[in-house]
This record gives sequence, structure tokens and C-alpha cells, in this order.
Amino acid sequence: MDLLASPKPSSSFSYGFTYDVFLSFRGLDTRYTFTGNLYKALSDTGIRTFIDDRELEGGDEIIPSLYNAIEDSRIAILVFSLNYASSSFCLDELVHIIQHFTQNNRLVLPVFYGVDPSVLRHQIGSYGEAIAKHRERFQNNTENMERLQKWKAALNQASNYSGYSFHIGNEYEYNLIGEIVKKVTNKINRVPLHVANYPVGLESRLQKVYSLFDNRFDDKVQMLGIYGIGGLGKTTLARAIYNFIADQFEVLCFLHNVRENSAKHNLEHLQEMILSKIKGPEIRLGDVSEGIPILKQRLHRKKVLLVLDDVDELKQLQVLAGGLDWFGLGSVVIITTRDKHLLANHGIQRTYEVDKLNQVEAQELLRWNSFKNNTIDSSFEGILKRAVTYASGLPLALEVVGCNLFGKNIGQWKSTLDWYERIPDKKIQEILKVSFDALEEYEQSVFLDIACCFRGYELLEVEDILNAHYGDCMKHKIEVLVDRSLIKISQEGKHDIVTLHDLIEDMGKEIVRQESPKELGKRSRLWFHKDIVHVLEENLVRFICLVRFLNLKL
Repeated sequence: MDLLASPKPSSSFSYGFTYDVFLSFRGLDTRYTFTGNLYKALSDTGIRTFIDDRELEGGDEIIPSLYNAIEDSRIAILVFSLNYASSSFCLDELVHIIQHFTQNNRLVLPVFYGVDPSVLRHQIGSYGEAIAKHRERFQNNTENMERLQKWKAALNQASNYSGYSFHIGNEYEYNLIGEIVKKVTNKINRVPLHVANYPVGLESRLQKVYSLFDNRFDDKVQMLGIYGIGGLGKTTLARAIYNFIADQFEVLCFLHNVRENSAKHNLEHLQEMILSKIKGPEIRLGDVSEGIPILKQRLHRKKVLLVLDDVDELKQLQVLAGGLDWFGLGSVVIITTRDKHLLANHGIQRTYEVDKLNQVEAQELLRWNSFKNNTIDSSFEGILKRAVTYASGLPLALEVVGCNLFGKNIGQWKSTLDWYERIPDKKIQEILKVSFDALEEYEQSVFLDIACCFRGYELLEVEDILNAHYGDCMKHKIEVLVDRSLIKISQEGKHDIVTLHDLIEDMGKEIVRQESPKELGKRSRLWFHKDIVHVLEENLVRFICLVRFLNLKL
């Protein structure tokens, strides 16, 4: 029986716990010794700790308030003593802790107080005797026998958590208590990253990314790539994942804007930023080749959570997270990028393509940004749908448009959207254009051809046309555009069709429009039939070739 099945994120993206710590223990064993002293040390440090006194009153069943306390706690400390397994109460409590904390990715710290983890794992010794007595007591009760199986599974899983072992009579309790208090203090004092003002649609995407990880962050190093066009919320999603799993790690580092910061400073500076998260002497690096062995030496024994946000060159990955062997077991490296091919080049097999918001999510996000409320006057519903259509599910566009429309009447909404549909918003264009600017000149030209003229065409047809125009094989060039998330190839029936996001198409056309805002004849491409007619009638170009595929109605 696997209690680790179906992990899922919490619906909250902020910490709103009633308790910092939930203490689970066998009262008759440790209440007035180790657990009592641990509770006082935690409380004296200002750590909100739940300790249950109900066992003093007897009773064999957990009451709802205890379940609530478990679910409202950020960290669970499990004190496994000699007679822990003899208590049905403790075992039921353990099952609920394991299930809830695993599903919500919260930190479980076991303390093996006078018992070895193998005793729990194999149910031997006092734990084996206790389980045998429970089995004898439950023999003729199917429901209780199922309950017993859950207890055994929970004990087995608890034995695999990283925690503390205490040998009674061979060491001082206060040393261990000090270590635990220090670790808990470090965890609860961590300030979570701001994720989003309105995290619409984020939880379902967080769930999908989390499902790509192994359930436990203990026995291997994992790298995962998140990719997609600009403005889809890759960084927002990475922050949410970071907050969600951060308590499981020893070293935390979120490097924002790797592309921008490596251009402004250098890669040695980013290496130093990672090193600054590890306790030790401050290090100043001469160059990246000096930083690589130091990073490997300092990180390979640490359980690290590292996020590299907005990576755009392979070298950045090679000098900041060169390989799995750089990091200690249980480490996780998350990379966000616009370039899928870059992830493949670095050997990253686990990837997630961020999808645009669906219609319902897009409307909700726009309502929050433009009205600061999810409920709006019905008279705005029609114009709201028009704005959603313009944004095409891109969160950045919905936020920009929503903020610009905040406090405006319907007439102002209409005129603003009219303007956007003629001349795209500069902020949105700047974000989207980053992927275009990273292309080679030849690739840029092919992209502009597709954005202006060939959206919705069959892939083979587009390749034939462009092969004839450029005298070169287009297959690789088109693959580059797909990897950069600038275009997509979708299947319709038996045919592969070239598609792209509405705002990516607008961005390409705006680039061409800016070549000559007023003189149509000086633009490199024309796609609007009235513009073509105007240019021909005014004799503004010497020669124009209209291929049959454009199907223009002149």
C-alpha cells in the first residue's frame, strides 16, 4: 500500500498555517522527557507548536480537531520511541500525517528515539510485537485489518524520511533538541517568493509540473525544464513550484533573469550568487572556469533547490548547473527558457510546455485585473470577451490590457481595444520580441514570412514555397522556430499545419510595419490585400510576385 500516491499542491500560494510544528509522539514514553523538553525549546523560540494532551484522557480514536491541527501545520516532527507502535491512536495519527503531508509536500522530520529506522521499516522488535498484537485483536474485522495495513505502510514510509537518530544513554538530549530547533527555525523564517497578484490557472499547471518529479526528493538529482513563449507565466510557475517544495531542501537559490543578468554582468557573477547561498567564506571568482570546480565542490554534498530563470544560452547551463553530479542526492534544478532545443542539448528529458489560459481562466484573470473583482456588471460581458479574444490566453497580455482598462467605461474599452488591434501594445511586443531577436538573420526572415503570409498553411506547402524563395532546405529553419516557441506544428487530419499564437503573429507583422510605418512600398512584406492594391495602383514597387498559394482577392 503506497501512501505517497496522488501528490497534489495546496490551493494556497502563501503560508497561512495555524501552527509551525505538529508533534506526534507516544505520551507514556517521552511526554515528560524528550518531547516535553523539545516542545518547550520550540515554544521558547517563538515557534508555534501543537502538542496533543488528549492521550492523557484516554481514547482510541482521533477527533476532528486533531485532524485540523495536522492539516494546519507546516512541519511534522514524529518522535518514534520504543512503544510508539503499541498505540492505535499514534498509528492513526501517523497515517493521516503521512498522507496529508505527502499530498501537500510539507516537511516531515522523524526522530528515532532509542529505535533504529529498520525497526519501523521491517516491523521487527517492539514494533513487530505491537503489530502482532493489533493483528490478533483485529482478526475478525475486515475494516480494522485494512487499517492495520495502512499502519504498516505508514511506518515503512516514515522510516525512509531523513531525520535524526538518538541513542539513549550515549548522547545529550539538549544537543539534538538544539539541532531540531535550528532546522525548524531556518525553515519557518524563509520568506516565500511573491508568485502572482491573481494566480488564476496556476494550481492546475503546478500540479502538472509536480507530477513530473519523483514523489520524494531523497535518492536522486532531478533536472526539469519549463519552456514556452514570453508572457505565458514560466517564471510565475517556477516561483510557485519553488515555494511549494522549498522546505525539503538544505540550500535554496532562485536566479532571476539569467539572460539579462549574464549580459549586464557576467557568468562569474551568477556563479558567485549561487555560492553566496552556501555557508562558508565569501568567494570572488576570476572567471567561469575557476567557478565550475568550486561550485561542484561546494554543492555536491548539499541537497539543493536551484532555479535558473530565463536561460537563453547553453553556456549558462554548462557553468551554473553543468551536470547531475554537481549536486547532492535529492537536489532539484529547474530551468525556464523560451528555447526547447536548449534543454535537449543539456540532456534534460523532463520538460513542461506552459500552455495558454483557457477561455474561462482568461476571463477570470482579466476581470481581476480590470475590475479588481471576479464579479462584474453584465453590460461589460461582451466587451470583456472581445478583450479576451485579443489576448489569446496570454497572461501577460491579459494583465497589461486589464490594468490599462481599469476604471474605464465601455466606450473607453472599445476605443482602447480598437487601438490595440491596429497597433499592438509596446510592453507585450517587447516581451514577445526577445525570442525573435535571438534568431539568426536568416531565421528571422523565415519567421516573418510565416507570420505575415503562411499561418494555417500545410507544412509541406510552406517548405516548398520557402525552399523555392531562399534556395535552401527549410526543415531545419522551421524546427528552430518551433523550438523557440515562435510557431507550432499542429495536426489536422492527415496534414501538419503551421500555426502560431495571435500575438506572436501580431508581433511579426508589427516588425514589418515598423520597417516603414507610412510608406507601404518600402516594407519587405505585404499581406493585407488593400495595401497590396494600393502599392500596385500607385506604382510604388518595380516588381511583385503573387504566388498562387496566397489566394488574394484583388
